[in-house]
Amino acid sequence: MNSFINLFFLFYIYSIIGWIIETIYVSIKQKKLANRGFLIGPYCPIYGLSSVLMIILLSKYKEDFLVLFIMGMFIPSLLEYITSFVLEKIFRVRWWDYSNKMFNIDGRVCLSNSFIFGLLCIFLILYLNPFINNIKNSIPNDIFNVITIILMITFIIDSIFSLVTIFKVKTTINKIDGKKDYTEEVSDKVRKSLTDQSKLIRRLFNAFPNVNIRFK
Repeated sequence: MNSFINLFFLFYIYSIIGWIIETIYVSIKQKKLANRGFLIGPYCPIYGLSSVLMIILLSKYKEDFLVLFIMGMFIPSLLEYITSFVLEKIFRVRWWDYSNKMFNIDGRVCLSNSFIFGLLCIFLILYLNPFINNIKNSIPNDIFNVITIILMITFIIDSIFSLVTIFKVKTTINKIDGKKDYTEEVSDKVRKSLTDQSKLIRRLFNAFPNVNIRFK
């Protein structure tokens, strides 16, 4: 149980750090503040999961920068590809698309992002994770467990509300799926219909301005 709590704490912390990175990058790119991510709270779970996997699998290679870099490119990119594929198949929406970037795979991942992931992996294993662990170890165990369980509960509640919001997107898309002329105009009308439904859906589309609605 303690191991699970420790891993979830790291997952949570790195999800927040990932959200900060994404939000800063997208805000600069869009020249306005962007609340990046699928969830309501300030976290991007794909960063948290990638970080935990790299900590588990790659900590023993901290003396080998090449292994850290290559595997740091591969693990997050694989998760990003799988996440994009699964979300598109389930919700019929492609939330990001790197087709305009060089050396991309199906527009789901691209070499430039993977390169950055590799550098971040080295920083994570050598510097950031030891620093986070020192802070974590300074907290009394009972207090740490209570805090982490509270964070876990809030994360689960957030995930439920966010999934309900995304399923509303799919439901709206399904309602017009009998049409055959899936033009850009139709896609824009669907987007407007969705963003008019609730603030949560509007926030989601603002977070992913290049979202591509997929019809059959």
